[in-house]
Amino acid sequence: MKRAAAAAAAGGASALAARAAYAGLRRWPPAGDRTWARTNHRGETVTLLEGPAFAAAAVTAQLAAAVVAAAAPDRPAAARSYPERVRAFAPANPRPSGAPAAMAAGPLRGDLAAAVAGLGALGFGLLDDLRGSAKRKGLRGHLGALAHGEVTTGTVKLAGLAATGLAAALIDTGSAAPGGPRRAGDVIVNAGLIAGGANLLNLFDLRPGRAIKVAALSAGLIAAGGALTSGGGTGLQAVAGPAGAALALLPEDLGERAMLGDAGANALGAMLGAAAARALPRRARIGLLAGIAALTVASEKVSFTRVIEATPPLRWLDMAGRRPAPLTAPVPGEPAGPRARRPRRHRRVAARVRRTRSGAWFSTVAENWAPREP
Repeated sequence: MKRAAAAAAAGGASALAARAAYAGLRRWPPAGDRTWARTNHRGETVTLLEGPAFAAAAVTAQLAAAVVAAAAPDRPAAARSYPERVRAFAPANPRPSGAPAAMAAGPLRGDLAAAVAGLGALGFGLLDDLRGSAKRKGLRGHLGALAHGEVTTGTVKLAGLAATGLAAALIDTGSAAPGGPRRAGDVIVNAGLIAGGANLLNLFDLRPGRAIKVAALSAGLIAAGGALTSGGGTGLQAVAGPAGAALALLPEDLGERAMLGDAGANALGAMLGAAAARALPRRARIGLLAGIAALTVASEKVSFTRVIEATPPLRWLDMAGRRPAPLTAPVPGEPAGPRARRPRRHRRVAARVRRTRSGAWFSTVAENWAPREP
């Protein structure tokens, strides 16, 4: 109950901070409104300030949680009252095999790792938002440009996310402690979760609210997985900050007034990856990393938007809370209406004279031989 209450308080504080940060950035936008203005899928202008507002609030919430954890660490009461009993009856290996590596590091390391992941993803995401080009997209585009000697902002961002994931994983798993190959394996898996989560969530930020909805579902799964495996609220505490900040800004995203952009989507995905590294056991983390890798590779060939639109449950969830889809304008020269046939390659122009089977030949001759005005 204490952990659930602490997670609720952290999520609420993060949500309030996100709303305050967004209001402040909208009133005093750095470098002016035009710097952050972008065109969405409707051709309407939205702002990218939602991303920095989210990241600022979520990172602040994680740093505050780290300060609280450092000031009042969660220690068992028996350890304070009867230290000799704890020494006498403590097991030789307090952390069971397969438990999250972050459990040995404690809440302080986990919160600091999430803050580092969010800050790093925010910085490299801003670089791509403000200086990036749409000519190169996806891993294939950026790596292909790099093979020809062109260093894009997307390539710099990918390298930066990898470095950020590694730094956060080192903080989270406490690699300086003895552990040998198993600790090194945890660092690699956790770094992949953070960097891969940041990149993958950005691929869903193509329609209003989609990335935040995916993040909310992912946060719920992480919280549930942490509760089932660790028997406590570690997962709920880990996702409370980023989930609270993201959900607080969901109305702006669904209303098509703002969007996360690379900065917000990368930061949100990285912080959820850090939460998964903190809360889930090793097998679950390896399976999650494999799923992230599979979806990332599939995105190079398959459009997530087409898959979602072709799957009714996913389409319903994707459209929940959004404005209706824009009506497609009729193509000039094509008949309108659901029953209208698509014109063929050699479609004849309809004549004004009503034709019947008996008079079809006569009307054709009359049209060809009728005098025409110059």
